[in-house]
Amino acid sequence: MDLTKRQAEIVSRLADGMTAEEIAISLCRSVLTVRTQVKQACQRTNARNTAHLIAIAISRGWIAPLALALMLADLHGQTTRARQPVTTRQPITCSSRVGRRDLGSVLA
Repeated sequence: MDLTKRQAEIVSRLADGMTAEEIAISLCRSVLTVRTQVKQACQRTNARNTAHLIAIAISRGWIAPLALALMLADLHGQTTRARQPVTTRQPITCSSRVGRRDLGSVLA
């Protein structure tokens, strides 16, 4: 059984290395919706997990394997998607010595 258009799009983005949270943001959907779509795609293909789902999608030709995708991207002069580094938020600290003018720049 084939996947729906939305499920195929989500599986393709999973194969690109995106997380469920990143996919949800890019598709303007909730994370729960994305996870439900992945779960339904696993049920449709009888996949045991997400990695198995991606392997099935590659073997059935729904998404291109990495080597083929890189070759096609190189032919078209496109750059491959690089994942952005994860940054952690730095806590804002202020002491009693900070002037009122300086607090405005911290809170802005």
